[in-house]
Amino acid sequence: MRADNTAALAAASRRRAESTRQQARDAIQNLDHAGSPITYASVAHAAGISRAVLYRDPQLREQINRLRTSATRSPRQPAAQRMSQASRDELLTTLREEVQALRAENHALRLQLATRIGENRAAHRTPVSDM
Repeated sequence: MRADNTAALAAASRRRAESTRQQARDAIQNLDHAGSPITYASVAHAAGISRAVLYRDPQLREQINRLRTSATRSPRQPAAQRMSQASRDELLTTLREEVQALRAENHALRLQLATRIGENRAAHRTPVSDM
């Protein structure tokens, strides 16, 4: 009599399916971080799996469709180069402070220049004689 291996086979099949899904998720993440186009073909190629796996899995299909749709609205930019709103706000604050400091320095330098020009004129002024 043969041993019943159905439980072991089912467990192995589930592990293999989860491994395949994880390969697809990793491929999507890598393509997104690189700013590469997200398509079924590119994900399947990067993950080393068939496109049918991607079409059959609703979560993967939804993720790919969402990233494909966002890519058609604007050119894809690598995730590492995308800024969060907090980063933008911090950058804006830093730039405003820098502009304010540069304006103050510019004003101080203009005053120094005006003073030096005045001193130079006074030193080279020829007295007007009374006739």
